[in-house]
Amino acid sequence: MIKKEVLLEVKNLVTEFKTESEIIKAVNNISFTLHKGETIGIVGESGSGKSVTALSAMQLIPNPPGRVTSGQIIYHSKDRGPLDLTKISSSEMRNYRGNELAMIFQEPMTSLNPVYTCGEQVMEALILHQKINKKEARLKTLELFNKVKLPRPDQILDSYPHQISGGQKQRVMIAMAMSCNPGILIADEPTTALDVTVQKTILDLMLDLQREQNMGILFITHDLGVIAELADRVIVMYKGQIVEQGPVLDIFSNPQHPYTKGLLACRPPLDKRLYHLPTVSDFMELSTEGEIIEKTQTVQEALNSATVTKDEREKWHTELYARPKILEIHNLKTYFPINKSLFGKAAEYVKAVDDVSFDVFEGETLGLVGESGCGKTTLGRTILRLVEPTSGLITFKKQDITNISHEEMRALRRNMQIIFQDPYSSLNPRITIGEALMEPMKVHKLHKNDRERKERVMHLLEKVNMTEKQFYRYPHEFSGGQRQRICIARALALNPQFIICDESVSALDVSVQAQVLNLLNDLKKEFKFTYIFISHDLSVVKFMSDRMVVMNNGQIEEMGDADDICNNPKSEYTQKLINSIPKGRLEDIKASINRKIELSVS
Repeated sequence: MIKKEVLLEVKNLVTEFKTESEIIKAVNNISFTLHKGETIGIVGESGSGKSVTALSAMQLIPNPPGRVTSGQIIYHSKDRGPLDLTKISSSEMRNYRGNELAMIFQEPMTSLNPVYTCGEQVMEALILHQKINKKEARLKTLELFNKVKLPRPDQILDSYPHQISGGQKQRVMIAMAMSCNPGILIADEPTTALDVTVQKTILDLMLDLQREQNMGILFITHDLGVIAELADRVIVMYKGQIVEQGPVLDIFSNPQHPYTKGLLACRPPLDKRLYHLPTVSDFMELSTEGEIIEKTQTVQEALNSATVTKDEREKWHTELYARPKILEIHNLKTYFPINKSLFGKAAEYVKAVDDVSFDVFEGETLGLVGESGCGKTTLGRTILRLVEPTSGLITFKKQDITNISHEEMRALRRNMQIIFQDPYSSLNPRITIGEALMEPMKVHKLHKNDRERKERVMHLLEKVNMTEKQFYRYPHEFSGGQRQRICIARALALNPQFIICDESVSALDVSVQAQVLNLLNDLKKEFKFTYIFISHDLSVVKFMSDRMVVMNNGQIEEMGDADDICNNPKSEYTQKLINSIPKGRLEDIKASINRKIELSVS
């Protein structure tokens, strides 16, 4: 076997953050090696230390409060040989960062400067590191935009970040990272917020560029499904430490650590129907001293014990569709004017929702799935009249609500609630979560006084697995998963009958996502809710839904039983969505390994 050249050696790395009360070891004595042409996947939940590991290597840890306190990060430079990145100065590091070591961040919108065009930002890196003039940099940038398969590269060159899609922004970031032919590419959650089809394109693109330039990739994610088809080796991090590492096939076929087993099990499967998703706590728990106590069960045992039989599924469907309809949508259209004529009339429209019809039964979860821009979020907001429909009919509990007044609609919203995608922007940072949960009760004059409202809030916090003492805390004091639970509690505050969940778990770690999805299903059973569940992630929608609506370009592409659509899609578009989902199956991993071997030989 050919011995690959070493690119990066991380030895006993410790990175600490100092707070007012304690010193936190975000990365605690970790070691690994990255070789040329190799992809290492680093996985773990938020707070596991995976991003801090990458930022330590790039000398991007904010100091204070953080700093690398011990260990070595040895980069084997193509010009200068072995170099300890923890020892060189900031000015010296700038010669390597962006040049020999490049990084793609999770959120491209916050990584790109909104006041410069996409082309200017890539050109700046080229002029700085390649020492070429502006004309040459522009031609090189166009070449890079073509290489990362950006549509209309000459237009995007002169476009600002807000004028292009999320997937296109991420490609601009990849072009910038690849501009100086780096030896190492660090990708920190680069596809987390992207549609599965765009994600697949980005992952394929990164592998193509890696083969061309024989670079090493550190790919950081919380999703083991993504890692399965991308990485050669996997590092699993938990609370700042590496708990398991090895070849990708070994990790997936025979995980040793209970935390790894939990991460593998909590991703919703497409090939079976589950009562509930396994979570990390099904495989391990922490003792009072913080020691891990392993629960002896395999991933397969956990999935088998939660699987719904076909007979149980059919019985539930028979009972469900005998119930009355809670929502009826007929020929609904929502158009947005984009170009106006000389006299101010709309000449062109974006047909966000274009002649859509369906019903929802009481107690049902109807899934809405599709790529960004397909119209699913606009449809959800139109149903609640947060966006006004252009035409069509919306009937809620036999009442036509299409044209009722805003006052009537506000009163009706007691029964119709929404849980938004971003829990942080949904909560007022200036008020405690207790006040945030009491506010809708005051608006709708529920309960006699604040004492009764507070009692109701305490009850709701308990329902979403939070504590009474958290009543007095502010949104910034909670994790993403906790904030989403708060938003769920707020939606429950008015005792609604119908809730729209709009991408409400897309930004969460897979383990936290599993907990929130289980919670939504438990609450549905207890309070007899009806859900419309909106997501670009078909596997999540399939787990949650009884029936599924697949949307494309504002129209319904396919509609029917969620299991039937996933097992036997009739539309090419739906098939494309399913094929794009990283499934983490052993046969897919083996096929990926064989493909890489064939390409390396050729």
